[in-house]
Amino acid sequence: MEADWSYDAVRRAYDAIEEIALGELGLDVYPNQIEVITAEQMLDAYASIGMPLMYNHWSFGKQFAYNELLYRKGARGLAYEIVINSNPCISYIMEDNSMAMQTLVIAHAAFGHNHFFKNNNLFRQWTDADAILDYMQFAKSYIAKCEERHGTRAVERLLDAAHALMDHGVNRYQRKRRVSPKSAKKRASDRLRHEEETYDDVWQRTMPGDPRQAPDAEVDPENPPLHDALPLPEENILYFLEKMAPKLAPWQREVLRIVRQMAQYFYPQKQTKVMNEGCATYVHYRIMHRLHEKGLLSDGGLMEFLHSHTSVIFQPDFDDKRYSGINPYALGFAMMTDIQRICERPTEEDCEWFPEIAGNDDAMGTLRAAWANYRDESFVLQFLSPNVIRQMRLFKLSGGQDDPDYLVDAIHNERGYHKIRKTVARRYDVALQDPNIQVVEADLEGDRTLTLRHEVVDGNLLEKNDAGAVLQHVADLWGYPVSLVEFDGASDRVLCEHGPAEPRG
Repeated sequence: MEADWSYDAVRRAYDAIEEIALGELGLDVYPNQIEVITAEQMLDAYASIGMPLMYNHWSFGKQFAYNELLYRKGARGLAYEIVINSNPCISYIMEDNSMAMQTLVIAHAAFGHNHFFKNNNLFRQWTDADAILDYMQFAKSYIAKCEERHGTRAVERLLDAAHALMDHGVNRYQRKRRVSPKSAKKRASDRLRHEEETYDDVWQRTMPGDPRQAPDAEVDPENPPLHDALPLPEENILYFLEKMAPKLAPWQREVLRIVRQMAQYFYPQKQTKVMNEGCATYVHYRIMHRLHEKGLLSDGGLMEFLHSHTSVIFQPDFDDKRYSGINPYALGFAMMTDIQRICERPTEEDCEWFPEIAGNDDAMGTLRAAWANYRDESFVLQFLSPNVIRQMRLFKLSGGQDDPDYLVDAIHNERGYHKIRKTVARRYDVALQDPNIQVVEADLEGDRTLTLRHEVVDGNLLEKNDAGAVLQHVADLWGYPVSLVEFDGASDRVLCEHGPAEPRG
């Protein structure tokens, strides 16, 4: 069936949305670039973690085939859009969308997500929207050249190891000096140019070993300088391996650096899922209703929008077979609309819980400040109200996974509200959800065994097989044995030991 939209209609819709978003809601956005893509291109974007210029890797093809199979069978729909945190902000809309859905997508992505990307402090601190697309183009080209020179298998094996460590390739706290992707791209290009200029194909093919195995002129692979060693412990395992692994060639270090840059780019998104989607959903809800009030959206278009909107914010009950945790769209939208209610129509309970914002008649100012200054954990801890807790019927259970019964530990009373709010906030604390694994010892003068240490929280040990597989990837990159020790953070008692894993040839 042919879609009912046209490029001229999309332009008129964009202009109308922009007038409401900037003029009435006070949003501040990057310039927008709207691109129309096919369902197959959307599947391809799914597979490459939403980046239009992502480098090639077998796992992306596998993900594409899996999603395509489900889509063709009708077992899975596709997102209406994908949005890129860049300047200009790129929003991809599907050609199969109706005009009402194109309008919704532009409001949601090109203005809701765009505003959040540009203004949230986590994104401002950790990402460089001006340079990310250029850097991705460089990364794609660089890895393609590595495949031509060193072979697809060697590059894939390196990327397999780097991807396995991606969650441990980020800095959780800002370092004194942050190199932007734009600067990193220039430095990487300079390293690549030097490598190409000094490359001798005859020497490479006739002499044993690779004369370029030395990572840099100042780093000897057999005798790494101890004065250059990174201070330990080091939380960014990919960074440590990139700088200190004795046997990695320059191109291998560059690939680790690329994966590390990607991991850091996505790190803020991991911490702001509820806020980011809540912001975009609230913005599109306000804009779509305003378009209808102004006579720019028909009743049929509004009904189509509401059908899609209610599906997005649907929260299955805990005993529903569709339940898979708290829907971030549902929680985020509920909290955003609740903040508006508290600012405009507060109850006595609201005045007691939120005296700073209750009745201030500045809902958008309050929301814009929250979108700029919080991440999911702190946002929930600050703004999750008793009203939303009751509305979503949240309660707290306690008990271990092996216990025959659970105890209802918090209900809808004053003490229970505080407990529930803290518990929900902990679900979004990355420091608690992601294993805290750090490099604590590197025996550079002895057998070069690398020791990792995992601080166990709430008795949650690493899954043995997964830990062993990832440890093997670390050993392959380090080039020498690697061990992992799990200890209790409270008592400092060793709970489990893994390895040592030996590098594969």
